[in-house]
Amino acid sequence: MTDTERETGGGDPDGDRGDGDGRPAPLRDLRVLSIAQFGAGPFGTTLLADLGAEVIKIENPATGGDVARYVPPTDVEGDSLYFQGFNRGKKSVGIDLREPGGRRVFEELVRVSDGLYYNLRGDLPRKLELTYDDLKHLNPALVTCSLSGFGTTGPRAEQPGYDALVQGLAGYLSMTGEPGAPPTKCGVSVVDFASGYSSVLGLVAGLLEAQRTGRGRDVDVSLMDTAVSMLSYFAAWHLNLGWEPERMPGSGHQSLVPARIFETEDGWVSVFCAKEVFWRRLAEGLGREELLEDPRFGSFADRREHREQLDALLEEAFGRKTTEEWLRELEGDVPIAPVNSLADALRDEQVRAREMILEVEHPEFGTVRQVAHPVKTEGVPARPEPAPEMGGDTDRILADLCGLSAEEIEELRAEGAVA
Repeated sequence: MTDTERETGGGDPDGDRGDGDGRPAPLRDLRVLSIAQFGAGPFGTTLLADLGAEVIKIENPATGGDVARYVPPTDVEGDSLYFQGFNRGKKSVGIDLREPGGRRVFEELVRVSDGLYYNLRGDLPRKLELTYDDLKHLNPALVTCSLSGFGTTGPRAEQPGYDALVQGLAGYLSMTGEPGAPPTKCGVSVVDFASGYSSVLGLVAGLLEAQRTGRGRDVDVSLMDTAVSMLSYFAAWHLNLGWEPERMPGSGHQSLVPARIFETEDGWVSVFCAKEVFWRRLAEGLGREELLEDPRFGSFADRREHREQLDALLEEAFGRKTTEEWLRELEGDVPIAPVNSLADALRDEQVRAREMILEVEHPEFGTVRQVAHPVKTEGVPARPEPAPEMGGDTDRILADLCGLSAEEIEELRAEGAVA
């Protein structure tokens, strides 16, 4: 936000966006324009809104706004639970950037904002004149953040990118699932969500520098880059040792044994013995102390070499009792957890204790329960505002931030420049 904005009381017109306990939200002085729809970008910018930033969604009225508004199940025109989950606490301005009047309004908003965030195809920011070089004459401290499928450079820059495609390209599908099974996608959009996090980290890093220097920059983040970065030690092993991953029975770890899921009498448990002490406690808890004296299982390397034999013995042991019985006997001594359903996960006592389920009051849906973001700190509202109607904040924002009169806004609306 500009110094002028702060001096004149600019910023979030709703106040400190705190939790009502006297501590303001940590990002309360931040204003970010967001040209983002569907999943990854809105997921990341919701974290900014949850932490107190004023996030203004710019939606194209000619296309009905964010496509997430129409993802089923929904029973309200132009709104959905999917959209609500990705856009709480934000504002919406309907602007058609292709119209000259719409572009003028957009540039006025750029003048009084800290950041511009968009998840467009990698070649579009330059074509639409949304880069730092395109906008720095309006606001030298502006930070622009591009989240795209493949980045703004390279042979795939002009291609659309989605989580499922990138999971295939980055090798995730080939490494996931049981031996002999078809390639398997992660059940949640892990690349989308991780990219949302990495993009807003890049944006905030740029904003911190802009505060110090008064100079903004472009930040370029992609789903593909994020996914490749998360290959982490797999990539290090392959690049330096020529190692190739294998699909392990029970979704087992590539090198640690035992570290996999086991079937119980009535379900499944996940066990992860990342230390020798956990292996010893597991063998004792299963009543199989003799395994500790077996030279085949004496070290991590030994157990990895004899994985099949050890897995067979442990499978037999775990099958003798229920999941609940094994949790009572092993939990706290051995890293063990039930393989929950979605319903079980959302009912988990740790999830509830950490207040990971929040409620949002919606004018049509009523009380909407959603999952919270994981950053816990003072000043974050416990009951955020619902996601906005398409263009629902247009008049107020154009009047408050752009200084337009009601007559000028109506003229723009008649031109089709704003919603």
